[in-house]
Amino acid sequence: MNAAPTQPMTADIGIIDVEPVNAAKHRPLYEKRVRIFPRAVSGRYRTMKWAALATILGLYYILPWLRWDRGSNAPDQAVLIDFPGQRFHFFFIEIWPQEVYYITGLLILAALILFLVSSVAGRIWCGYACPQTVWTDLFMWVERRIEGNRNAQMRLDRTPWTAQKLAKRAAKHGIWLLIAVATGGAWVFYFADAPTLAADLIRFEAPMVSYLFIGLLTGTTYLLAGHAREQVCTFMCPWPRIQGAMLDEHSMLVTYRRERGEPRGAHKRGQSWEGRGDCVDCKTCVAVCPMGIDIRDGNQLECINCALCVDACNDIMDRVGRPQGLIAYDTLAGLETQSAAAWPAWRRLQLLRPRTLLYAMSIVLVGSVMLATLLSRADTDIAVLRDRNPLFVQLSDGSFRNGYTIKLQNKRHEVRRFRLLVEGLPGAVLSAVGGGSDDTQVGPDQLRTLRVYVAAPLAATPGTVTPFEIIAADLATGERYPYATTFRRAE
Repeated sequence: MNAAPTQPMTADIGIIDVEPVNAAKHRPLYEKRVRIFPRAVSGRYRTMKWAALATILGLYYILPWLRWDRGSNAPDQAVLIDFPGQRFHFFFIEIWPQEVYYITGLLILAALILFLVSSVAGRIWCGYACPQTVWTDLFMWVERRIEGNRNAQMRLDRTPWTAQKLAKRAAKHGIWLLIAVATGGAWVFYFADAPTLAADLIRFEAPMVSYLFIGLLTGTTYLLAGHAREQVCTFMCPWPRIQGAMLDEHSMLVTYRRERGEPRGAHKRGQSWEGRGDCVDCKTCVAVCPMGIDIRDGNQLECINCALCVDACNDIMDRVGRPQGLIAYDTLAGLETQSAAAWPAWRRLQLLRPRTLLYAMSIVLVGSVMLATLLSRADTDIAVLRDRNPLFVQLSDGSFRNGYTIKLQNKRHEVRRFRLLVEGLPGAVLSAVGGGSDDTQVGPDQLRTLRVYVAAPLAATPGTVTPFEIIAADLATGERYPYATTFRRAE
């Protein structure tokens, strides 16, 4: 009996296209970057960005050159991080190494302010004041001045290399490098007297570390602002992922008003607007976006809230005769409140809500504590360290002697003289190694260390451990600066 011919399995189950196992070897690990060519735009928010750029760059480049008179014995640079002198000068404020908690307080204050600003206005810091945004804006401005606007840049990028293309690219990258060098150069001026260091740099007599940091910041500025650009904000910076915890439905964001814009589509002059949205699908908002996103897709991690798409869309709405604000700063709660849709967005912004109040109160608290400690800090510090080996020495007359190391810090810009005294040990005698306990001189903005001995009779020490004070008395003003310590003797 002959068997029926066997039908191919593909007739019953179909043909399955199986990818070869080794195909993965030819698949790239990372998607290739698509270069973004943002189009130039003008408007209210673009003007605000230019103002922020000019202010921030002006402060950064000019601050090291400002002078502040602190007296004949102090540097006159207004803002100076003085590592050799071990202090930080900021106009009338002077921070010493042991006051590093002020720097910690400033960092906490800056973080709280950023949290508050993000809760109110989203990533407005990223869009207007972040150094990456500021320098990238400057680099893109240079690029447009040399290569032209978006379409011209795209054409130049596609064309083969010619003398004209080479000249434009060389000019662009040359100016970028000059800006990057100026950025690194301005940074090192914060750590030394700016005019002196500038002259030393030109004569190639500056410390090698100065050239090292100028080179480092030149390279990073050129790379990040000229080439990486939006990739820094999307992939390198952690803030886009953190800021989600700062936002809520009342945070002001750049938004596309979908209920007004949809359904979108091309519109010709004279056509009716009935049954359609105001969005003409021109994609101008995408063309001007430095991050290359479409804001009509909703709130996205890449959006830096620069609002350039708002300026672009408002310009298109003016051209087609529709109201501005199709893309605008607004809150998610405001978008859902149809009855209030005619109100300006700022009127729908609820500033007083739990998270903003918490951040604001924290800012006031931290700022008040820092201000109070700054205003109440003394211009003289005294620290006393008692010897631990030996704890005491018994003298031939039966009295006991303890050794101490005293550190006197004079924060004034003048020479001062002190007398060292003992209180709380009747009959005790203080003597300095090498003499000078009655007239201890401390130079301006200096710290002096002294070794002293305190000898006390047995009657002055009722117990094995007796508390007392070592006092530094200013001979000129009579001001007294005490430090509580202890005196030890045998049982």
